[in-house]
Amino acid sequence: MNTIHVAGGVGVADTAMASYDAALADANLHNYNLVAVSSVVPAEATVEAVSEVPDLGPAGNRLTVVEARRTIGPDDEVDFREGGRAGAEGAESKRAPRRRPDAVAGLGWATGPGPGIFYEVTGEDPDDVRERIGDGLDAGADLRDWELPDRETRVETVAAEPDRYATAIVIAAYGESEPIL
Repeated sequence: MNTIHVAGGVGVADTAMASYDAALADANLHNYNLVAVSSVVPAEATVEAVSEVPDLGPAGNRLTVVEARRTIGPDDEVDFREGGRAGAEGAESKRAPRRRPDAVAGLGWATGPGPGIFYEVTGEDPDDVRERIGDGLDAGADLRDWELPDRETRVETVAAEPDRYATAIVIAAYGESEPIL
């Protein structure tokens, strides 16, 4: 395992799980059993951003990943006058502007000499997600007392569609897949 591929995807479908599967397909990760790990980049690894993950082995294999994932559904709304989610206290006014939020998922990585870190964030605003990724990478590097000068960020956004679910993902796939049995 020398390369960690980072890819993003979006999907829209009639169910939450189907939209997630479609987002995985968009990143070419839909045929693996994903096993989530925390967010440390091994020292010997190279992190490479790609438009879609290359073939990493047979369908059904286990694949180690770090994942940022956000799904929104037909009932999700934002009340912009109150600055929060619909249904929050004070959000009952008929004059409050409401709309379905976007699904935003982001993954940042920081590397340098030795190991590195990933930081995953989800939300409704791409700029906010990017800012929180930067803050998280700073905090993670400071916590470990690591010099991590090389930083990148990938953010995916999908707009809501009426009566459908939408999912945005960004996934770091560690190396090749392995047999699960």
